[in-house]
Amino acid sequence: MKIFALETSARAVSVAITENGRVLASAYQDTGLTHSRTLMPLAESLLKNVGLSARDMDAFAVAAGPGSFTGIRIGVAAAKGLAFGAERPAVGVSTLAAMARNIAADALIIAAMDARRSQIYEAAFRARDGALERLTPDRAVALSDLADELSGETAPIIVVGDGAALCADYLNGRGVRCRTAPPNLVMQNAVSVALEAETLPESAFVAAQELRPVYLRPPQALPLRERLTGK
Repeated sequence: MKIFALETSARAVSVAITENGRVLASAYQDTGLTHSRTLMPLAESLLKNVGLSARDMDAFAVAAGPGSFTGIRIGVAAAKGLAFGAERPAVGVSTLAAMARNIAADALIIAAMDARRSQIYEAAFRARDGALERLTPDRAVALSDLADELSGETAPIIVVGDGAALCADYLNGRGVRCRTAPPNLVMQNAVSVALEAETLPESAFVAAQELRPVYLRPPQALPLRERLTGK
């Protein structure tokens, strides 16, 4: 399956094409320019450079949230337009789940985006032997609550995402030992969006007009400690 993916959830913008787990092409830009200026030229250039058209894709994937309200809106609108024009299905991918796929090491992965007011958009995943297990839903959580949940965790903790530095600094300050992902892996990217989309069931793929963004609000989510301990 060829998937064309878009990532616009934060400051950087990226596009990628994958086929059955293999990256065919990708483009990434983080120059401070607005996504409304950069996304479509980046997408059109990528397709042109690899000699493919939108109709050569089997599906279009996009980071549907959480993330910047404007960024998510631009990305979802672009994915809808591309999928509609090519008469192909579309799929919205969790921004946090995609970020977790940046890391191949066995570890507890904390995907984090700055939600301001001492909160982050966050989800936790256990990476083991190349498989990724989700431990929490996507949620908005206070950094203090996350530190309490992770207290006593013995597995290596890697924090990824545009909120990684904020999160890791706070956790280490509270005695929760963790590290941020390497600079080349820490940020959101379209390659991971495409790879996450490949793991989703067929039922997740919808007609272009049915694609929707996900604007996360602070729900009462099951604490990470309960996910980790089963208690």
